[in-house]
Amino acid sequence: MSGQTRKLIQKKLKIRGYSLKMDGLEEILSFVNRFQDAEDEAMDLLLDQLDHQSSVKSSIIDKEAVHGVISLLLEAEAAEEEYPTSSRSSIRVVDAFLVPKFRYDPIKKHFFQHAGSLPIHGEASAKAALYRDRFLLLFQRVSRDQHFIKPAFDTDDETSQSCQLSPIQSLVGQRGRRWVMGVISQLEDGHFYLEDLTAAVEIDFSKAKITTGFFAENTIIVAEGEMLSEGIFQVITCGFPPLEDRDKSLKVFAGHDFFGGGTLTKEETLRLADLEKRAVNDMFVILSDIWLDNEQVMEKLETVLNGFESVEIVPSLFVFMGNFCSHPCNLSFHSFSSLRLHFGKLGRMIEAHPRLKEQSQFLFIPGPDDAGPSTALPRCALPKYLTEEFQKHVPNAIFSSNPCRIKFYTQEIVFFRQDLLYRMRRSCLIPPSTEETDDPFEHLVATITHQSHLCPLPLFVQPIIWNYDHCLHLYPTPHTIILGDRSEQKAFKYTGITCFNPGSFAEDSTFVAYRPCSQEVEFSAL
Repeated sequence: MSGQTRKLIQKKLKIRGYSLKMDGLEEILSFVNRFQDAEDEAMDLLLDQLDHQSSVKSSIIDKEAVHGVISLLLEAEAAEEEYPTSSRSSIRVVDAFLVPKFRYDPIKKHFFQHAGSLPIHGEASAKAALYRDRFLLLFQRVSRDQHFIKPAFDTDDETSQSCQLSPIQSLVGQRGRRWVMGVISQLEDGHFYLEDLTAAVEIDFSKAKITTGFFAENTIIVAEGEMLSEGIFQVITCGFPPLEDRDKSLKVFAGHDFFGGGTLTKEETLRLADLEKRAVNDMFVILSDIWLDNEQVMEKLETVLNGFESVEIVPSLFVFMGNFCSHPCNLSFHSFSSLRLHFGKLGRMIEAHPRLKEQSQFLFIPGPDDAGPSTALPRCALPKYLTEEFQKHVPNAIFSSNPCRIKFYTQEIVFFRQDLLYRMRRSCLIPPSTEETDDPFEHLVATITHQSHLCPLPLFVQPIIWNYDHCLHLYPTPHTIILGDRSEQKAFKYTGITCFNPGSFAEDSTFVAYRPCSQEVEFSAL
C-alpha cells in the first residue's frame, strides 16, 4: 500500500511541476498516513498549501520545505480543536424549513437552487411541481446506472445487459417488452396507471414479479412489461429505481448543499473527518413517545436520566421525539395549559441533573399528534407557548421541526417521527415480496431509500406542504436515518445506510443509545 502511495505522491508532484527529494517523500508519506481512508484528500491539501507557500521558492522539494508546510497545517488543526467555532461545532441541527431547495434541469442536466421565498400555501402549479421534482430526482439517478445507460453503439446482441427506458408515450403501437419508469397513480377509481412526464398508461400487476419494498400509490417504479391489445401495460417485473452510492452522487454534483448543513472546503472536510474518528465517546440517546401527562412515563424517564447522570461521560445529545401527550392535540383537545405545565415539570427534572444540563444538548422533535398548525409535513417546531416554562430551566434546549436533520462533523443524520410502517403496509397495492426478506421494517427502509423520500405515501393519506416536499428528500443518501415509530425496536443496515427505530418509550419503555462515530446502535429498555 505504501508503495502505491509513494508513486501517487510522486505523480501528483510531477503534475504540479515539482521534483521531490527522498527525505521530502518520507516526510509527506508520514503526514498522509495520519489520515487513513482519506489519503488522497490529505495529499491534495498538502500540495495546495505548497503552491500557496511563499517560502517554497524552488521546484525541488526537500524535507525542510515539506516540514514547514506540515507544521502550519497541524498548528491550524490544533488551534481549531482548542477553540472550535460555533459554526463548525460537532452537532449542527438543521430545521426542515431551512433546507435549501434544488431542482433538476433535464436539458442542462444539472441542479439549480431555487431563489426567493417559498409560501406555505402554494399555488396549484406547486402540486404538479412536487411530482415532477420527485420524478426527475430519481430519473437523473437512474440515467447514470450501468444497467440503464444507453449503449454507445446500437447492437442486436441479445446478451446485452442494457435496459433502456422508454417514454410511456412511445408505448402506443409498440410490440414486445419495454422498460418504463413512472409514478403509480389512480386516475380512475380502481384503475391504476403508470405516469411519467409524457403520458400515462393503465397497468396490470397481476403477473408481476416484484422486488423488496412497499409498492403503494405515489411510489415511483421501474417496470418491464408489454402492451396488451386492450391498451393496458402488463407488468412482468418491477422494482424501485436502483440506489446510487452517496460518494458518487456527491462527486457528480459537488458544491451543492442538499442537506442544509453548509458546504465544506476540502480542508474542513479533512479536519472534521479526523475529529469525527476521535469522537468515540460521543453518544446520542433517542426516545420516542414521551407522554408528559403520564406519571408512569415520567418516572421511567427520570430513571433514564438518573442512569446517564451517573456515567463517567454523559451523552452528547438527548433527542426527545413526540408525541408528548397521551391524547392527540387536535380540535377536541383543551388542555394546552396543563401540557405547558408538564413541559415545565420536565424542565425541572432535567435541571435536577446538573451534569446532563451543563454537558448534554436536548433536542425536541414533534410527533404526528402534537400541537401544531396542521398535520401536513414537514411539521414546524412545538409552539412557544408550550415550551416557555421548560426553557426557563433548560435555556439551551433546541426545538426543531419534523423531520429534522443533524450534521455530526461530516456525518449526516435524519430524524423522522411518524407512524410510517403501519400506514405504508395499509397503502400497499401488492403484497410485499418475501424472496429477500419478510421483515416489514426492512421493506420500509428499502422503500424510503430507493424513493429518496421519507414519506412516499399518497397525499390524501399524508398531506405534504407542496412547496416544502424537498425537506423530505433523501438525496444524496444520508449516513443514518432514525424512524421514530410506534412499532417494535428495529435496526437495519441497508447499502451502507444505518436505519433504526428506537421504539415507543411510553408503550414499551424502549429507547436507543447511538454512537455516531461507529454508527453503533444499542437497544435499551427499562
